Amino acid sequence: MPAQSTRSSVLVGPSTMSAPPAPAKKQAPWKGFLSGSLGAMASGAVTHPIDLVKVRMQLYGQGSEASGGSAASKAPLKAPPGMMRTGYLVVKHEGTFGLYKGLSASLMRQASFIGTKFGAYDLLKSAVPKDADGGLSFWKMTLCGLGAGAIGAAVGNPADLAMVRMQADGRLPLELRRNYRHGGEALMRVVREEGVFALWRGCAPTVNRAMIVTASQMAVYDKSKAVILKESGAKDGLAVQTGASFIAGVVAALTSNPIDLAKSRLMTMKPDAGGRMPYTGTMDCIVKTARSEGLGALYKGLIPTAARQVPLNMVRFISVEAMKKLLANVD
Repeated sequence: MPAQSTRSSVLVGPSTMSAPPAPAKKQAPWKGFLSGSLGAMASGAVTHPIDLVKVRMQLYGQGSEASGGSAASKAPLKAPPGMMRTGYLVVKHEGTFGLYKGLSASLMRQASFIGTKFGAYDLLKSAVPKDADGGLSFWKMTLCGLGAGAIGAAVGNPADLAMVRMQADGRLPLELRRNYRHGGEALMRVVREEGVFALWRGCAPTVNRAMIVTASQMAVYDKSKAVILKESGAKDGLAVQTGASFIAGVVAALTSNPIDLAKSRLMTMKPDAGGRMPYTGTMDCIVKTARSEGLGALYKGLIPTAARQVPLNMVRFISVEAMKKLLANVD
């Protein structure tokens, strides 16, 4: 009897009972913003030369109809130089460091715009009601991406404007160049010379583009990652994150280029002799560009956009995932 009693106590004792799984630790909101900012700054510094080449290609040919030029200026335009040719011309006329014009503003943009976007996306996902399986459907992730993109773009537009102007400065005649020395000076001069609200010039296409890009980037990344994990049985790691971020980058490049082109042109436009701006908004810019340069002009800079978006997404998402892992145990 004693032996049986001992055996029973062993069978039902606490040492053999399975403990309930510990609830997942909820990430503090600031970690999403910080990891997004650091990861974005790292990826932005690596891909900045490609972004500069993209902006130069997108601005090629503008000004014929939009600036109210002469009939001669409205003659059919030659095809813009390709990505490698554009980069070569920048180095030839402005030196190697010409490829890094606007880098300080770019880092400001990455920290403010992209950091806010990643942080807002995590917050919105945590606020949205979960599905029966505890996850989020693709359309819910898309809605979170749209909201996060709008918030991030509104916060980051001043730095974005400074970056685009600094990148575009080298293509202007010497007497028209703004010659901003760094991002901080660019912001101060814009406020002093054009007013505070000029910092949000081009905000509409920036928000539109950011909503499209963020929805495609974030939702496609999360969905692709979930599918890869489920179908391959692999663990979440570098290989899975690389594959998912590659897919997200391709989708983002294809969907965003026309609006990205309009954003670049709106941010760099100058008034004509009568004080009128060449474009009144995103759609006006897209319509005038297509009418004067052809529909294909809306995809000017697509190759550098894709060449930047794909590796940028890969570096950015991998960096953000690494930062989240590092910050996981930080209180």
